[in-house]
This record gives sequence, C-alpha cells and structure tokens, in this order.
Amino acid sequence: MSLAPSVAVPRTGFNPLPFIIALFCLLWSFAFVAGKIGVTDCPPLILLAARFLLAGILIFGISAVRGEGWSFTWRDAAVFAILGVANNALYLGLGYTGLKSVSAGLGGLIVSANPVFTAALAALFLGEALTWRKVSGLLLGIAGVGFIVWHRMSVGSDSLHGILFTLASLASIVTGTILFKLLAPKGSLWIGNGIQNLAGGLALLPLALTFSSVSEIVPSARLVGAFAYLVLGGSILAYVLWFHLLKVCGATAASAYHFLMPPLGMLFAFLVLGEHVEWRDLAGIVPVALGIYLVTRPAAAVAVRK
Repeated sequence: MSLAPSVAVPRTGFNPLPFIIALFCLLWSFAFVAGKIGVTDCPPLILLAARFLLAGILIFGISAVRGEGWSFTWRDAAVFAILGVANNALYLGLGYTGLKSVSAGLGGLIVSANPVFTAALAALFLGEALTWRKVSGLLLGIAGVGFIVWHRMSVGSDSLHGILFTLASLASIVTGTILFKLLAPKGSLWIGNGIQNLAGGLALLPLALTFSSVSEIVPSARLVGAFAYLVLGGSILAYVLWFHLLKVCGATAASAYHFLMPPLGMLFAFLVLGEHVEWRDLAGIVPVALGIYLVTRPAAAVAVRK
C-alpha cells in the first residue's frame, strides 16, 4: 500500500492589526475625557505644553537607556517637527481650548469628521482611489455622526465658541495626516514621535506663558491622573499606534476609525464624567459601524494577505 506524500500546510501568521486598531481607538477616545478633566483644573495651553515636553523627554530618555541611536536626516527630523506643530500644538491646542465650553462627547464627535476630509484630500494629493465602497462608507459615517451631532446640538449645552475652536482643531489633524503620508519621513516612529512632542511643546510654551498663568492651576488627584494618562497613553502610545496605522492602512482607511470615537467618547464621558447619553445618540452607531466596514475592508484584506 502506497502512502501519499505529506504536504506541509503553511500556518497563518498572527495578525496584530485588529488589536492595534482596538487599542488605538480606546486610547484616543478616552483622551477626550482625560482632556476634559485636565482643562477643568489647569489652563489648556499650560497642560498641553507640559504634556508634550514631558512626553518628548520620556521618549528620548527611554531611547538613551535602550541605546537607540539617532538615525534621522535633518529633512526627516524637520518633517516630524512640522507634524508636531500640526498634530500636537494646533490640533490639541485648539481642541483643548474648545473643551473648556463643549462636552467631551461633542468634542470627540466633531473631530471624528476627520475621515471625510482626509479621504477627499488623500484622493487629491496622494492618489488614493475613492471607490464606491469608500464613498458609501464615508457617507454612512457622515450620516451617523451628523445624526448624533444634530441631537446633541438640539440640547443646547455646548457653545458656538467652543465648537469653532474644535472645528479648527479638526482642520489641523487632517492637515497633519496628509502631510505625514505626503512627506513620508523615514526612521523610527518612536523617535519621530519624540521629535513631534518636543516641537509641539516648544511651540506652545511661549503662548501658554503669555495667555495663561500657573496660579490658575488647581492641584488635585484627578488632574495628576488625567495628566499621567495624557502623557503616557495619549502623547506616547496612541500617536505611535496612529502613525503605524497610517503606514499600514493608508490615510483614508486609518482615518475611518475616527468614526468610532463619538460612541466610545460618549460612553467614557458617561461612565467617568456622568455626561448624559440618550438612545438617539447610540442609534448613530449603526451607520457608523457599517461605514467603517465599507471604508476599511479592502485595506484590512490587503494587510492580512501581506
């Protein structure tokens, strides 16, 4: 009796992308709650300048302990510094100023429009195709987020002044996303994030000292906890994951995950801050989830095959 030769079946490698996406969404969405807590007891610009500078110092300190050498050209270092102004100083500086007069849930909601503008600019400057699936997904995301925004605005608890600042922060993060893909800096994302944080902190420091006063800080345990989370979970880990997703998924697909921030942000705001959430807020999650699936499914399939 002859035996057929055994055939080795290749094992499917572990794909960490879903876990990276989940962790990024949790870290990023909770940062709006931590930010709302922080600006309650500390002027926004002082909070952010201290956050960025400490995060940058920690990143370079850890790199020195690990013996990680400098592998950047001046051009790549300059690109990350520019990203620090767009992604850190402008995006969060404007956003945290807005958080003084808008809820954490609405703040996250407005910024979640990121995918729409990113997709349009990515098609224009990066040559990313806008397929019917992406367009349909983006429209569903807009519909879901728009439904939640309309309901939240009808309550009338958020100021127009704060909303305008938050819209300006949205423009900054979209610009930073496109610049990262367009300029494509080389080198370690870890060190690049350190450069970005230091650049953002140094850009905000003179403004913080001019328009704010250290005497306005109200020392509290919640401020310390919020600040620690913003430095470690927000400025360090979340941004490294964000740059990784931009490289792996592309600008449009990676930005689509920002549609998840409104429901997650409102959930965290409800659990931690006691912000009111109604069923009409949650109803917008359905088109949002379907929209993310349509926008990201092609990119996820490619990532798995690789």
